[in-house]
Amino acid sequence: MVRLKEYSNMKNQLFPIRSVLTSLLFGLLAETSYTQSPVLTNPVVEKIWGGFQFVEGPVWVDTLGLLFSDINGNTVYRWSLDSTVSTYISPSGNSNGLALDKQGRLLLAQHGYRQVARREENGTFTPLATHYNGKRLNSPNDLVVKSDGSIFFTDPPYGISSSQAELDYNGIYRLSPTGNLQLLDSTFYRPNGIAFSPDESKLYVAECEATRIYVWDIVDDTAVVNKRVFADISLSGGFDGMKLDSAGFLYSTGPTGIWVFSPEGESVDTIKVPEQTTNCGWGGAQRDVLYVTSGKSIYRIRKGNPPVAVRDNKEKAAGTVQYYPNPFEGSIRFDYTVDEPGRVVLKLYNMSGQQITTFVDSILSTGQYSAFWDAGSQPSGFYYFAVTLPGNTEIHKGIVKK
Repeated sequence: MVRLKEYSNMKNQLFPIRSVLTSLLFGLLAETSYTQSPVLTNPVVEKIWGGFQFVEGPVWVDTLGLLFSDINGNTVYRWSLDSTVSTYISPSGNSNGLALDKQGRLLLAQHGYRQVARREENGTFTPLATHYNGKRLNSPNDLVVKSDGSIFFTDPPYGISSSQAELDYNGIYRLSPTGNLQLLDSTFYRPNGIAFSPDESKLYVAECEATRIYVWDIVDDTAVVNKRVFADISLSGGFDGMKLDSAGFLYSTGPTGIWVFSPEGESVDTIKVPEQTTNCGWGGAQRDVLYVTSGKSIYRIRKGNPPVAVRDNKEKAAGTVQYYPNPFEGSIRFDYTVDEPGRVVLKLYNMSGQQITTFVDSILSTGQYSAFWDAGSQPSGFYYFAVTLPGNTEIHKGIVKK
């Protein structure tokens, strides 16, 4: 979160404005180049289970609930609709990413067996991809299924030693419905999370240890072209598993939690999730709940209620937050501390809701920063300073008095 101290440098006095959340200005904060909003607005995070070793690959099955891998535990667990947890597959081949094929059968990216496999009704595994050009795959990590039945997956070397590697690259592959394995890209250092756009016209892959996501255009269902950087936050940590919502917003696990990107690749939100986020998947009847594997626990993120409106008075009212505006002259200085890395935006609006300027719009690391605004020729009156950062929005009201 951010802590703000506001100063009038004309009077060199503390400008004591307490943060408030307003539904009136929430829409103004969401002004961007896109016309839709992400599915998860005002997200609410809750832990639903813990005590595992290292969890990954959540996938929702309507008749079962949530399935997810405990890689080190060599087990696929089931979180059922009655909120209980049970063993679903053990041993699981140290599975990582999970997905469902077009017939609803479970697909597994198995570290231990170094393959992509399908689980049959009798509980056995059918290997689907084990080698490429006669050489054994590294360690299939994450996978996604296209509507034509083809499987796209990443193959970094996690889980094996350098002496075990038979391929001299870490590939991204497409497995056709007929079983033909096609290498799509061999230039990644550590390819990890993989996902499609809602219309399946684009493929996204995370370059894990560079906190960077790439995107390609898919042509003829079989080839990818026009590789380009989709998002790059240049922070320590890594992007891992990811999913897109129905509006085309991308949700990626990363430093501090879930990073939300617009269809244009702009970071629009960061949802704080404890532990080390590894992957995520949509669930629930409407597919509007995001389940997140993180460290030793499973978390659920649901859409919350919008922020309450603020009454323009100094009396404490139930469900509102107090604030105390003070006049200032000339220019105002903002000193703020970023406690968690993420996108920080500081904008100024007048009382009519018109944006006047943007002071800050950057991905920032933890630290202390300052920003200034010179009122200049702006008329006297009320102004709103809107601060947006990972998982938090603050509205500060100031008065220009000349």
